Amino acid sequence: MAREISQVGVVGLGTMGAGIAEVFARSGLDVIAVEKDDESIVRGRGHVEHSTIRAVRRGKLSSDEADALVGRITFSTELADLKEVELVVEAVPERLDLKREVFARLDAVCPPDTILATNTSSLSVTAISVATSRPGKVVGMHFFNPAPVMKLVELVRTVVTEPAVVADVKALTDRLGKTGVAIGDKAGFIANALLFGYLNHAAAMYESHFVSREDVDAAMQLGCGLPMGPLALLDLIGLDTAYEILDTMYRQSRDRLHAPAPIFKQMVTAGLLGRKSGRGFYTYEAPDSPVVVPDAATPPAEASQPRARPVRQVGVVGSGTMATGIVEVFAKAGYDVRFVARGEKQAARLQAAFERSMEKAVQRGKLNAADRDAALARVTGSTQLDDLAGCDLVVEAVVEELAVKQALFANLDEIVRPGAVLATTTSSLPVIECAAATGRARDVVGMHFFNPAPVMRLVEVVSTVRTASDTVATAVAVCDRLGKRSVSCGDRAGFIVNALLFPYLNDAVKMLEAHYASAEDIDAAMKVGCGYPMGPFELLDVVGLDVALAIQRTLYLEFREPGFAPAPLLEHLVTAGYLGRKAGKGFRDHTVH
Repeated sequence: MAREISQVGVVGLGTMGAGIAEVFARSGLDVIAVEKDDESIVRGRGHVEHSTIRAVRRGKLSSDEADALVGRITFSTELADLKEVELVVEAVPERLDLKREVFARLDAVCPPDTILATNTSSLSVTAISVATSRPGKVVGMHFFNPAPVMKLVELVRTVVTEPAVVADVKALTDRLGKTGVAIGDKAGFIANALLFGYLNHAAAMYESHFVSREDVDAAMQLGCGLPMGPLALLDLIGLDTAYEILDTMYRQSRDRLHAPAPIFKQMVTAGLLGRKSGRGFYTYEAPDSPVVVPDAATPPAEASQPRARPVRQVGVVGSGTMATGIVEVFAKAGYDVRFVARGEKQAARLQAAFERSMEKAVQRGKLNAADRDAALARVTGSTQLDDLAGCDLVVEAVVEELAVKQALFANLDEIVRPGAVLATTTSSLPVIECAAATGRARDVVGMHFFNPAPVMRLVEVVSTVRTASDTVATAVAVCDRLGKRSVSCGDRAGFIVNALLFPYLNDAVKMLEAHYASAEDIDAAMKVGCGYPMGPFELLDVVGLDVALAIQRTLYLEFREPGFAPAPLLEHLVTAGYLGRKAGKGFRDHTVH
């Protein structure tokens, strides 16, 4: 049975340490908070007091509760004052030599049964523990910033941490109202190991001029539902901190995906550290301000963009879910739409699905009856590609097979009027392969809508080496009229979203495959610790493991990056027919309710 801890110590009262002290005091524990000098004590107390004042203003605490909270914290400059506490959490700067020094001193001061915990986010807990004579009593308690708000705590055990210590710390974490996930001592633990590989990839993508900072951030927020884009998040974390975490992870794992992108070192050397310095990937109105201001990298005004071609009539080829959604999006936006299905039955099915969706929108108050009727009147179905001859824009949404798309584009090249834009909605195939099947490669562009098209705001506009600038401008202008946020990128496997999302998912599978943590704990870490709407295994089961495997193979073949090779566990599950929700089983059993 876990012991009930009543008195704790916190060493280091920066933003994180002060937050941890506040968390303990909020839960009724007596806290002894230690800093190196009186000036640091004043600053640490200020962090706690400012946080509690904000909580009172927001109605989270009463004034009396805030006073009682601060009253439970004793501030000190002497480690000797920790001689009777049952647990100490160290939250000093992320330097191994400094942490080892603190732990050696704590070992000499604290009773033999006192648990010594480190809040390190990336250093080896084992390497810290051997500075003491009690490595079995040493554990990692990785809180997330801001500690009073964030619910996740990664509980890191070494190979010699006593099971009773882990149980005691887990019970304390539960008492704090936090979600504790117990894991082994591996570089980056769960959240950072998965998060920083993704952030590093995004920084490298921006560094290569493949995508603008605004577009990569918008793509991941709108395409994946993430609370922040990767570059904005790096600015918040601090580019120096990100560099140190990545460098530490790389030195431990030798995984090239964790080798910091060169842009990190360059920006840190130049003093561009993110929000705290007033400049990072973005420029802020002042140091520590969240307000972004225009700078030299801010996209130019629309007046300086290439002129878009006029688009009045739109053609859509296909009859599946995506094609149906695209027809609805264009019709609602006021375009005359001609869709072409491969047979009468498919055409009738698309028309019926479109009408049902419009009726639902009316019933839910999203659309009035007059607008519904007008949109329905703008749509005409057909089974003949020749009916698309007069269209200004044709969007292809057929099966994701290159040979089928190439044959279609060759036909559209002969049928559709000169100067019309031909677009593919492919999510993984090379757009240039479709363009090369025509004699008008300059008029071909990718318009990757996300499913469901009527709901998802993002469209990736993909230009090939042959795409004309006014073709891209036309696709962007159309997206604006549709009420979509377009992001522009080159014709590279995965474009933006899939190129960043699926390696992260693949890394999660590798983590599970190595028995480092359970699927449930990994999902919890990313949802609770990083604010993701779904954990990686929940998302994989929704997407389909076969789809994920196909995309990961495409990325691996394009980039030849060893870290992109599909996880063997993913391949084995697909071979076994465990494809996710659609098959009833994936990483979880969906047949049990």
